[in-house]
Amino acid sequence: MTHATLRPVISYDSARQLVDKAVSHAVAKGWRVCAVVVDPSGHVVASGRMDGVPAPVFDYANDKAYTAGTLGKSSRAFFERMNSSPELHMGMVNRPRVCAWDGGLPIVEDGQVIGGLGVSGAAGPEDVECAEMALTSLGLTG
Repeated sequence: MTHATLRPVISYDSARQLVDKAVSHAVAKGWRVCAVVVDPSGHVVASGRMDGVPAPVFDYANDKAYTAGTLGKSSRAFFERMNSSPELHMGMVNRPRVCAWDGGLPIVEDGQVIGGLGVSGAAGPEDVECAEMALTSLGLTG
């Protein structure tokens, strides 16, 4: 009988590359963002905040990453789910760390969630664009 299971987790090297790719894309577009990668338990593996980005934006990116990494769905999907259920909406409004703003994507490799990537600081669709581009550049999905 097995009493433990191993859960795949994003490596630091890959997490750092995702942050760098998301930030590089923002620089190319003229946006200023913060990017955070968490493991499936929601703990920060790598992060970056561009010059001039207000400090609270890190928390927003972290919460987006946390939501996507721990729930295994995008922060946008969480928003849609919350809005489809008044009970869930009322219950989650006061929960710390979960975020229903665009910009949080799960990091999926071989069908398994290995973390979450959160980008914040630009408009929601721009945050998503940075995150999607970063994941695609490493052959990962969200």
